[in-house]
Amino acid sequence: MAKEMGLSKDTINRICRAFNLKPHRQKYFTLSTDPYFADKVRDIVGLYLNPPDNTLVLCVDEKSQIQALDRTQPVLPLGLDQEEVPHHYVRNGTTTLFAALDVATGLVITQSKSHHRQQEFLQFLRHIHKNVPRNWTSIW
Repeated sequence: MAKEMGLSKDTINRICRAFNLKPHRQKYFTLSTDPYFADKVRDIVGLYLNPPDNTLVLCVDEKSQIQALDRTQPVLPLGLDQEEVPHHYVRNGTTTLFAALDVATGLVITQSKSHHRQQEFLQFLRHIHKNVPRNWTSIW
């Protein structure tokens, strides 16, 4: 990796430690066969590193099939010499969590839905649109 990037092994080691990267622990890595993959990555990373003026750059992700749990008892405040007692949980099915991170400010917009379909994702995108400042330029 160091030779390929033209950097010293120590520099690569510092970068890996700083970002908790462990490439030696990866068993498999598959690079996209898309001929425009490198250009697309460059465009996306460029938006994060150098966004156009007055533009909101969001990183949108979804996590489906999160267990929807509820405690059977409320959490009570602990005394000075008490240990936390584990509580039982009731499983209420699953939920889908949608989240958008404003890279510049750290603002997170979230929404959970009971289904994981196109309609729910589009609803979340509309929710983002309603909850970002109107003076920002839209890139979508």
